[in-house]
Amino acid sequence: MLKTSTNLSGSTHLTVQFKWLKADHLTTLSAGSSNLKYRNPKYLSMLNQLRFYLPEVYPKLDKILFLDDDIVVQKDLTGLWSVDLHGKVNGAVETCGESFHRFDKYLNFSNPHIARNFAPNACGWAYGMNIFDLKEWKRKDITGIYHKWQNMNEDRFLWKLGTLPLGLITFYGLMHPLEKSWHVLGLGYNPSIDRSEIVRAAVIQYNGNMKPWLELAMTKCRSYWTKYIKFVHPYIRSCKLSE
Repeated sequence: MLKTSTNLSGSTHLTVQFKWLKADHLTTLSAGSSNLKYRNPKYLSMLNQLRFYLPEVYPKLDKILFLDDDIVVQKDLTGLWSVDLHGKVNGAVETCGESFHRFDKYLNFSNPHIARNFAPNACGWAYGMNIFDLKEWKRKDITGIYHKWQNMNEDRFLWKLGTLPLGLITFYGLMHPLEKSWHVLGLGYNPSIDRSEIVRAAVIQYNGNMKPWLELAMTKCRSYWTKYIKFVHPYIRSCKLSE
């Protein structure tokens, strides 16, 4: 849970508490006695959960563009501000061209809470570049919906690991699809992405394990990241990245 408090100087502080981020639970959606996935920092990190608190983090904003940390921006994104979301909260690119990107691949539909509230064939979308209407967010109490489902999932039976399944739940029925050329995904796992799609995209995302700054990066996709890196910068040099 995120709490705000104001001290005598007028400064606002955010206190984030996630009682469900425990590394000692097993679930029906993750096999293995060691339960190592739950010890992965990318699942335990509170920073990943802050995306569900954007109006509290930026209380004076009415709209915000969210970009994940494995994103490369290739073109001007100004046009996103004029996209009509038609009363929805979240503008995102849909990812259901393949069957494995539908809700039944992320959520546990054997659970009655999930089966009763969501359609198994509903289309997934990308949580990596999103335009959010924060006024609608507050009006529809998106953060409250997030808290409700997190509390229901304390034993981790309702969805797979990561913030995407929870995002699909939280923004269910509240996502407006963007043109696919705004956001092309998969550069960290999918070698079959067409080069023309990558070049045409406003934003590309290296979601997956083969990040461009790692040795296991796909050679075909790495150059779209490296061309923006200043390898002579002392901080970059200390990371020992190769061109």
